[in-house]
Amino acid sequence: MKAIAEVTPAAADAAPGQEWRPPSYWPFVVPALVVVLAVIVFPWVFTIWMSMNEWKVGSPTTFVGFANYVRMPNDPRFVEAVGHTLLYTALSVLLPLILGTFAAVVFHAKFPGRGFLRGVFIMPMMATPVAIALVWTMMFHPQLGILNYLLSLVGLPPQLWVFHPGTVIPSLVLVETWQWTPLVMLIVLGGLAAIPTEPYESAQIDGASVWQVFRYITLPLITPFLFIAGMIRMIDAVKSFDIIFAITQGGPGSASETINLYLYSVAFIYYDLGYGSAIAVIFFLLIVAMAALMLHLRQRTMWTEIGSGA
Repeated sequence: MKAIAEVTPAAADAAPGQEWRPPSYWPFVVPALVVVLAVIVFPWVFTIWMSMNEWKVGSPTTFVGFANYVRMPNDPRFVEAVGHTLLYTALSVLLPLILGTFAAVVFHAKFPGRGFLRGVFIMPMMATPVAIALVWTMMFHPQLGILNYLLSLVGLPPQLWVFHPGTVIPSLVLVETWQWTPLVMLIVLGGLAAIPTEPYESAQIDGASVWQVFRYITLPLITPFLFIAGMIRMIDAVKSFDIIFAITQGGPGSASETINLYLYSVAFIYYDLGYGSAIAVIFFLLIVAMAALMLHLRQRTMWTEIGSGA
């Protein structure tokens, strides 16, 4: 029996007197492999090769090994861009999660005109980033913008918004929050719709307050959906480019320059393709590390065991 079990299908196909034939699915697999190699594998291999060369447009390439990577910690502009990226990403994830959860709880309740208001609330995420950037740039104007006018109505002093290094990143996060809070709301609404009514009925019988119901019933049950929304927002925020570039182009100075914008400047303004490729590799590794951290936290929470009561 052991000898029979050790006979593999490949060995059977290669038995004497039988001609080996390729599997019938190869005609379907090969085109996919070619596309993956051409679109994903080759660009990354070529990028890694470029990152190990000193290559500026119009000049021959010179192999420098890891010199471009060693250069990054000593590049104050790159270090500053990393800090801006982490701050921008953290705020762009945290604020939409909080406001989106609050909006989902509000719109989950039944009241007249709920469907219409839901449609109005999700409209920002339908607009194009450049159009959003142009509108918010006018709103941020220190003299003509409506935001400072609204501040004056409540007695607050005018702000420079994106025109001051200290407020430029919070102002850009405001735009990001306005656009993507509806996405979090939709994800959390799906979680609220999946919650059974029995826990709420039991809480009502026990006389639990609104905050207690949210804290001990709603929030634990929608936490997996918040995790999904947070991961989506993190991936989108860390690689944000269009809104920041259209509003500030990394300014004033380099106060809002993220890794994406610095990479663009190095590669397509200064034409330093070798150093730009090294930044792209490190940027990719940063995204992988952040995604791995999120997956690790996801594993630590053990949603399946919590949901099953284990």
